[in-house]
Amino acid sequence: MTLISSLAPLAIAVSGVLSDAPVPQDIRFDVFRNGSPMGAHEVAFSRTDAGDLRVDIDIDLSVRFGPIQVFRYEHDATEYWRNGDLVAVQAATFSDGEWSRWQAGFEQASQIDFDVLPPSSHWLGYDPTLSAVLNTETGEAMEVVIESYEPAPFDTGAGSVMARRVRMTGSLTVDLWYDEAGNWVGCEFEARGQRIRYVLAT
Repeated sequence: MTLISSLAPLAIAVSGVLSDAPVPQDIRFDVFRNGSPMGAHEVAFSRTDAGDLRVDIDIDLSVRFGPIQVFRYEHDATEYWRNGDLVAVQAATFSDGEWSRWQAGFEQASQIDFDVLPPSSHWLGYDPTLSAVLNTETGEAMEVVIESYEPAPFDTGAGSVMARRVRMTGSLTVDLWYDEAGNWVGCEFEARGQRIRYVLAT
């Protein structure tokens, strides 16, 4: 597979966050751990009364052995976009038995440069020239390496589409797929020795 430098997925997706653009279609993935179901990852889009694009992200994952729950992860985040610019984010994450919360860009002056640090929420795609993103779990900058590859057939679970693979290496190495319209259609990564795969729900 040929490595390329392409802004196509990002450029197409950014048009969807403009105030006069149609609201993007909601996204839902069923999440599998080593082939077994473990939860879902959902991204829902709406407009505020002020015309901002609101993006609600809901991740709910768990692993059980019989009646015993041995792993639980929840992540709820909300992004607000105005005329193509990210203006506010709030997030709550349950990981390793504890909740963490943060927010930026609401009433207080934000110390986060959203233009330099786009969020790590995946749905929008990534510019291959990025060297850091905003980790939406922690609210901190995360150094990354972004690689983009030539489009190739990809099985979404709802059929095969031509999709571009984008690899983001940061705290994890995550492979993401975007179709020719820039829509996020797939994700795979390894965490704690387990293979995690997202399958687009139909």
